[in-house]
Amino acid sequence: MTKKILFVTTNFSDINDDIQTGVWLEEFSVPYLIFEATGYEITTASPIGGESPIDLNSLSCSNPVEWDEPAKHLKNTLKLEDINYKDFDAIFIPGGHGPMFDLPDNQKLKEIIEYMYNNDKVISAVCHGIAGLLSAKDSCGNSILKDKFITAFTNKEEQIVKMQEFIPFSLEDKIKELGGNFKADNPWSEHVEISCNIVTGQNQNSAQLTAEGIISLL
Repeated sequence: MTKKILFVTTNFSDINDDIQTGVWLEEFSVPYLIFEATGYEITTASPIGGESPIDLNSLSCSNPVEWDEPAKHLKNTLKLEDINYKDFDAIFIPGGHGPMFDLPDNQKLKEIIEYMYNNDKVISAVCHGIAGLLSAKDSCGNSILKDKFITAFTNKEEQIVKMQEFIPFSLEDKIKELGGNFKADNPWSEHVEISCNIVTGQNQNSAQLTAEGIISLL
């Protein structure tokens, strides 16, 4: 049977009048193309549905033109509440700073991830997408990240892009607080951790490896 992947993206864009964010295009398009080529069925959803904004900083004339086609699916995403999530084999959350603002406390996303975790489905995210995993708990009431090897956008990388003062919390610190075994490589390294049924990637350069890790579990 065809494997089904649920992409969950952010609806958040305006940090302040001068700083906008959203989905980091590479982190969405690269896995999308890989899954599509593998023959997987992909559905894209967000907390409120509709447009999932692309972080303008991820748009560049040097981007491969192939990324444009997946990006069209960000124009009109489905609403998370309308998703029959039990039909999916995996969930994937791309980053960009947007997920830091509207995914950590989303109760529907929490419900979906907890179901997938407890039913041995694949749970995956890259960069700031890991923020979407923070509220999910296992059957004992512990974070699903506890005692797992987890990576994400690091404090060092946050300092390099000068965003640490504009985000609501440190993703690296929060993972450690929840009991996750945080693993990091050098800034911008391609780095992925696979721990049980959870696949996480450190940054945008890790998008391809994250997708390949998901495929290896499926």
